[in-house]
Amino acid sequence: MMQSAKLAVCGGQFESPNKTTYHTKNLCYVYPDSGALPSVLKEGGRSYRGMLRRPKPTDSEADLLREQEQFLTSGAPSAANVVRRPDKRRGEAGGGGEHNGENEGRQRDVVTIEDLPDQLPSLTPAPPKKSRFKASRVTFEAEDAEERLDRHDTHISAVLSRIVERDISSTPVSLPAFTGMAFPKVLHRSETNSQVPLSSAGGRKSIFACQIAAQRSKEGKTPLHCAPEAAQTPGHNLPPEASMDTDQLDSADDQPNTVSAPRLVSGQGLEGPGSSEETIRIHRENQAKLQGMSKSEILQEQKKLLSQLDPRLVEFVRSRKAQSVPSSASPSKHPQGKSSKENVPLENVSRESGSCSAAVLFQKPQEVEMEGVKEEELPPAVTVEDLPVKPQKEWVHMDKLEPEKLEWMRDLPAPRRKGTKTAMQARFDFAGSLIPPTEDLPTHLGLHHHGEEPERAGYSLQELFLLSRSQVIQQRSLALSTLANILSKARAGEYLPVLKGNMLSTLLDAGLLFLLRFALDDGVEGVMSAAVHALKALLVCAEDEECLDCTFSWFRGLASFPLLPSAQEEEDEEDDEGLPESMKDTAKEKEERKSDHDVARKDVVKGLLRMKLLPRLRYILEVVRPSPRVVQDVLEILIRIARHSSSSATQVLDCPRLMEMVLSEFLPTSWTAPSLPLPPSVYGLPLASTMKLLRVLATAGRHACARLLNSLGVRERLSCLLSAEPSELLLEPTAALRITTEAYRLWAVAAGYGQAGKLYIDLYPGLAKALQSIHRVTDPSDPLLPLQLQRILALLSLLTQVTHTAGCHQELQAGMVSSQGEQCPPPPPVSWGHVTGLQASLLGHLKGFVKNLDNPVQKGNSLAVIPAYLVYLEAYYHQLFRQGPGMLEPIPADSGQEAKYSLDRTPVHRRKEKNCFQPVETLQELELLTSEVLLPLLSHHVVQGLIKNLKSSSVVCNDQSSHVGPETNPSLPGLACPGWRDRPGLVVPSSPFPLLTSLALLLETITGIHKGLSSKFAGLLLSESVVGYLRGCSQATPTLSHTRAWLLRHEHHLLYLLLRLAHRLVPIVPEVAKHAPLYHQVALVLLPWLLPGSEYLAHELLSTIIFSKDFISEGHSGGPEAVELGELKLQEEAQHQTSPSLQTAGALLREACVQLPSIRGCFLTHLAHLEPSVLMSRDALLGRNPWINSYLLPELTGPTVPSDWPFLPLVSLYERTGVCDGGGLAVEELPQGALQAVIHCLQWLLLLEVWREEALKVIPPVAKLARLSCVFLCSSDLFLERPVQKLTWGLCRLLTRQSRLDSLDLNVPPPGLASFQDLYSALLTQYEAVSFGDRLFGCWVLLPLQRRYSTTMKLAVFGEHVGMLRSLGVTLEQLSIPIERFTSPPEDSLPLLRLYFRSLVTGTLKPRWCPILYVVALSHVNSFIFSQDAAAQEVEAARHSMLRKIYYLTDEVLRSHLLHFRLPRQHSEFGFDMYDQLPPIRAKRLESVLRLQDSGDDKGD
Repeated sequence: MMQSAKLAVCGGQFESPNKTTYHTKNLCYVYPDSGALPSVLKEGGRSYRGMLRRPKPTDSEADLLREQEQFLTSGAPSAANVVRRPDKRRGEAGGGGEHNGENEGRQRDVVTIEDLPDQLPSLTPAPPKKSRFKASRVTFEAEDAEERLDRHDTHISAVLSRIVERDISSTPVSLPAFTGMAFPKVLHRSETNSQVPLSSAGGRKSIFACQIAAQRSKEGKTPLHCAPEAAQTPGHNLPPEASMDTDQLDSADDQPNTVSAPRLVSGQGLEGPGSSEETIRIHRENQAKLQGMSKSEILQEQKKLLSQLDPRLVEFVRSRKAQSVPSSASPSKHPQGKSSKENVPLENVSRESGSCSAAVLFQKPQEVEMEGVKEEELPPAVTVEDLPVKPQKEWVHMDKLEPEKLEWMRDLPAPRRKGTKTAMQARFDFAGSLIPPTEDLPTHLGLHHHGEEPERAGYSLQELFLLSRSQVIQQRSLALSTLANILSKARAGEYLPVLKGNMLSTLLDAGLLFLLRFALDDGVEGVMSAAVHALKALLVCAEDEECLDCTFSWFRGLASFPLLPSAQEEEDEEDDEGLPESMKDTAKEKEERKSDHDVARKDVVKGLLRMKLLPRLRYILEVVRPSPRVVQDVLEILIRIARHSSSSATQVLDCPRLMEMVLSEFLPTSWTAPSLPLPPSVYGLPLASTMKLLRVLATAGRHACARLLNSLGVRERLSCLLSAEPSELLLEPTAALRITTEAYRLWAVAAGYGQAGKLYIDLYPGLAKALQSIHRVTDPSDPLLPLQLQRILALLSLLTQVTHTAGCHQELQAGMVSSQGEQCPPPPPVSWGHVTGLQASLLGHLKGFVKNLDNPVQKGNSLAVIPAYLVYLEAYYHQLFRQGPGMLEPIPADSGQEAKYSLDRTPVHRRKEKNCFQPVETLQELELLTSEVLLPLLSHHVVQGLIKNLKSSSVVCNDQSSHVGPETNPSLPGLACPGWRDRPGLVVPSSPFPLLTSLALLLETITGIHKGLSSKFAGLLLSESVVGYLRGCSQATPTLSHTRAWLLRHEHHLLYLLLRLAHRLVPIVPEVAKHAPLYHQVALVLLPWLLPGSEYLAHELLSTIIFSKDFISEGHSGGPEAVELGELKLQEEAQHQTSPSLQTAGALLREACVQLPSIRGCFLTHLAHLEPSVLMSRDALLGRNPWINSYLLPELTGPTVPSDWPFLPLVSLYERTGVCDGGGLAVEELPQGALQAVIHCLQWLLLLEVWREEALKVIPPVAKLARLSCVFLCSSDLFLERPVQKLTWGLCRLLTRQSRLDSLDLNVPPPGLASFQDLYSALLTQYEAVSFGDRLFGCWVLLPLQRRYSTTMKLAVFGEHVGMLRSLGVTLEQLSIPIERFTSPPEDSLPLLRLYFRSLVTGTLKPRWCPILYVVALSHVNSFIFSQDAAAQEVEAARHSMLRKIYYLTDEVLRSHLLHFRLPRQHSEFGFDMYDQLPPIRAKRLESVLRLQDSGDDKGD
């Protein structure tokens, strides 16, 4: 039973719950929504009983009349009340209808105010009237506001105070003449209409206006709005800015006496009766002057006038000019004549959208040719003939046309664009395609509307945002569908060449995420479906998912990075400053305090989860039960959410009833065959997307996978789908292949955790049957061949993971026995004996596919499946080698044999010979595999052709490719795969990476088992394509991002495996050993590239290749001797070189080569903190499935090893013992072993700088300098140790070479530091405290004082730390930097020059204490005092002052040095050359300064 609705009056508008309100101008109709009237209605104490039936569409007229009579006799109130709102502007008190008078006291609320008088005060002025002349008044800012207010005051007191008697003594008095007419004259409407035609009156005007217009026409004065067109004058040929706005003679009438007054000069300021004539005279004089001037003179006078006038006044004059548009006087003489003012249509007023944050994108400027019209013609006013439908007489209110309302019925003008480079607003059609601004589309397409730019087809983003919140269902649905299409094209990168800005970022910043989330809550299914599709277009990229599916069967293809935003902003911790750790908010508490907008701005998926997206999607699937397309979109959205992170996948699993409903409806255990290929509903049918969702959820962790298999019944569903052939399933063939493929992939993920082993035993017959049919289903004529290949690859991935799991059975069983209560994973149900029978069958398949490479038709299919077979064989032989003869197995309790126990009561193990590793048979088998399969495969011309594409397909070598990728957003990372088929890459069919990676992986395993096979594969490393690829990698600097990380990970695998093969071949194959430096270089650059999840690869590179003597061939092939010869050559050139910088470099390098094992141990010790990650990575890479916790790789925060890892021992020592905030050392003495660690670090750095310079190019020179400075900051005496001194001298000499100094930029902050100046300040403090005048430390301090670097560091030395000048005794011979880098160009900092001068004259800086800086200060001061360059008065005064003080110095030696300094010279006595006597120009300069002083002294006297 409906509740009676109560009306609420709110601002003149009725709002009623459960009712619909309709509004007209002043009437309000209120109707109940639905249902019959209540049985009892009350109003004013009266009751109406009975039930009144509503009229039905089937009622006849008699039924309606009878019901009307019943309603009137019942006295019930009407359902619709007509209320007439009072018009306050007309003074109406109000009225509510016919019975308003009798019910007035009962229906109106009367508001009374006690102190309000009944009548208004008599002195209250009347409301001001609008004046037609008010707009033409000119006001000035300087005018006093009070005076203006008094002048215009209309109060009666103001009028009475200004009564002044007018002098009428000279005014003639005339009596009125008597006439027979009435006074005033009565005007009849017929007379007024006949006086001025409507067309000339300018539209709808009052009678008074028409009379005034008629009077002016009689007087011969043309109204302003119909003034004649100006005649041609010299000013008309000028640009619009240069032409004066005046009225010229009418050339058509040729009447010089009829001249209209100028528009801008009115003559109001002139007094007397002849003001109008004076105005015309001035106007004619101006015209005469203009006609007598040339075009250039007019332009010159105009510029002069504009420069003198106030810009606001100029703008006012131009606005007055723009207000009056002259009409065309003679169309024949003016072909480009302008329409009259009344024909100018009203400008389209742009409606401000309610969505203030709506997105606006602009098309990039394009040059479009102008049409043949110089000025845009204004369209004529709308007339009856222009209307597509002519109004009829019987139509109500159509007797008078309203142009502003009929403007939209006019035909649209052709879209035209001016030739400008200004960007234009982007407009899209319903398919999301960008519409060019010059394209003229027909109106029947529905792309024209009445918003901004109605002549242009399409909708802007702002308009689509507005329509998406419309009350019309179709508009909301259409806007959301269009936004979905735009998002799809934006994700594909189609807008990048034509739009400015990033489409995705613009839409997200405009609030698209909240718009779509609100639309999901819409009650209309169509709008809800469109919102789901738009959300799917925003989150999901089909090409990304396709690429991840293609790489699933690759080595480590099951694993993937979480799609978390990598550019996380730093948290604002200002509120937590000064608080103890216990009182600071945790990360979870800070996250909870953030608003939804802040969360979504940083992470779109996290923001959606916070906005309760998952319960809403469950509601849509469970209650709405939408169409198959919407179901597919929802499942894809859930897949993208599960790929975000493990926590997001857990939220999907934890959402109440979500997964249960998805599994019961879209992955049932039984179903009926659909009657149509495309069923109208997919409820009750298994979907491949559902299986893929389960697979992605299982990737998040082993616990999630176990939960799916056991709690949600996925194990039974796998058994149901995989126990039969795809053709036997009651599904369409394509759907059957897709869902069985995804089922195999899900099973492979479960087997990757060591789970679902019992399922393998149960379905083994089905798997064997599927393997037997592989060659049959790979028929090239099969239209479903791509799906069949994907199914085969998924099956091989499953068998690979089951083989790895079975290989761990014995180890886990032995560990469970020996653990004695300790936690140990249980052994899987599947053992090694369950998988050994498959190897022979799969090897036979591989041989057949290798032979098929000769068949052009089957070549592509063979290349697609061969990598998966190679990965399986690697897993088999790797696990077979682990089943060694030393593996023992306990006697089962039910074997019938008596168990034997040792003295400590532990069971005695017996050797199990069956299915264990048999060395002789295995080696023979590997030799047959090599000769029959691997070598023919490697030498095949098809494979060789693929290898040639190695460099072109590389992501590392083509990091700076010109390809424009799709749009990405930091808050919504993706893989940037759209268009991947059209460009080279790792995943395309022409890529050699899957084949080479799987082949190198197999070679790594079999050469580890049979080392004699290694040399047979030397041709792979010696091939020209592989060598060129490795050279390209050694010089590359790839960038790290989500769009590249998933591909870089696979390429890193190939590089690592090639280096492992080189590690086996370099000691035994001389040809391969020649390329050892190249392999070492690649290993050095690969180490800091390795991503999270590859820590084991980094450990292996450090343990085997990087510190291997075999790969540093220079150490045993004359490398140190060559360096020593180079030193001798340098000494011969320098002759006086005495610094210990490189005299012993050869010996130092020789010692470093001997210490390589110790150096390796040092670095492995300092990387020990990565041990947990290394163990996890080892389990994943070596196939130890029961120990793997998740196939979701660690978050992509950066490389595993920092790029400056060679400095790691130094940096870690500085962090433990370095200078603290207070300026002192954190510890008094070095930890044990620290000195040796520093020596090993410096030895390794010296070796890299000499022989592997390219490997350190990723470290900026300023970073090298900053990290080597830790040698001086770690301890008070570490730099004084003899080995440290020698190694640091060598590194200092290498860093100060000419090429290195040019690239050293100290203005760039070193990585990890705020600025180099802060570090230098700590160095200066340390030097003053503990240096003891050490020459090495002194060179390090002098390095940043070169002229090209910041003055701040020089000011610190000569200002705050001036005391260190007494101990900075580095000589010019010991300094490896040319002195010219300190003295050239001359110093221009006046404060620094004054410090130089002060330190010289006060004796703080002396040549025996600090010879280098003494020369530097002399050079700069000398250049300053004798400079002839023009300078400011302060600088010139300082020059004169210094020169006078120098002349009167009592220290003759310093005076001579300052005046006679010539050039710095390294090998002279003082380090510089001097003039014997002052040059004439300097002497003249000195004389003029002294004379100037003398004249000043005389004036003072």
